[in-house]
Amino acid sequence: MNPDLRSKLEKNLSSYKDITQELSEPEIYSDQAKMKSLNQELSKLEQSVKLFQKFLHIEKSISETQDLLNDDDKEMIAIAKDELVGYEKELEQVELKIIEATIEKDPNDSRDIYMEIRAGTGGEEAAIFAGDLFKMYAKFAEKNKWGVEIINSNVSDHGGFKEIIYKVTGNNVYSYLKFESGTHRVQRVPDTETQGRVHTSASTVAVLPIVDQVDDIEINPADLRIDTYRASGAGGQHVNKTDSAVRITHLPTGIVSECQDDRSQHKNKAKALEYLHSRLLSAEQEKQKKDTDESRKKQIGSGDRSERIRTYNFPQGRVTDHRINLTLYKLDQLIEGNIEPLIDSLIEESRK
Repeated sequence: MNPDLRSKLEKNLSSYKDITQELSEPEIYSDQAKMKSLNQELSKLEQSVKLFQKFLHIEKSISETQDLLNDDDKEMIAIAKDELVGYEKELEQVELKIIEATIEKDPNDSRDIYMEIRAGTGGEEAAIFAGDLFKMYAKFAEKNKWGVEIINSNVSDHGGFKEIIYKVTGNNVYSYLKFESGTHRVQRVPDTETQGRVHTSASTVAVLPIVDQVDDIEINPADLRIDTYRASGAGGQHVNKTDSAVRITHLPTGIVSECQDDRSQHKNKAKALEYLHSRLLSAEQEKQKKDTDESRKKQIGSGDRSERIRTYNFPQGRVTDHRINLTLYKLDQLIEGNIEPLIDSLIEESRK
């Protein structure tokens, strides 16, 4: 193994043990932010550390088996030689996995996210489909023990969403859902269709990594216009009779962030500011990407909302991801949040 790689892995192993010890201390539970940060760091290290521990175990087995070559028993020597061939082959395979695991990844992979789902072409049917997408992702989040918190929503007449913005928190959320950005198309017979004709509608999905406000981007308070207004929709009389909803406009860019999910104006303002940070960082990263990294187009998707990334065909029970030419005839399972076959295929393709 390369000495520099070995040194890096030894440091990772030491850090992993230190973090594990720190997380076992009772006082860590009084600092939720620190505990979350340590768990995220542990998650980043875990794969390479586990592989390195396996590598060290195989190395030890090789050393012990080599000692047997000095034995007087010829049969024992023959057995030892056979075992060494197997150990050395296994060691080589583990080292390749270690190299793959230590390749620099997307720095946003460990972040929580905001997801934006908006009805596109297709009127009310598009809004219903936007609602179906939200339920699909919410069920996937629940399976992974991730948290889902609605920030803002605009409910349609038939129970779908013209727009819904929500926060997803958990381990490595962005790494799993970052390829969901783009236009999702649905083909099915709407409930309102009397002649059984298949209609085509679409909704867009955007995935934004949640930024650490202090480290990633600064906002000048003078650049903000903050408006309050009465919230609409669910929430009871209190929500509708007080100016609890908050709209923040970033004047230099025109980016707007709204939140009316909570009865507290203070909490809505905090959520809107956090969301604004992520919108601004996403805009800045998009600008940098256009300037410096055209090669990323080889990846599965740029997140451009004008892209048609996936089609959900209900009459055929088919889902097709157009970026990797993958078709699965299990729409009924996928729409219930069992989207692992899609996610895994997209991640695998991105590593090629």
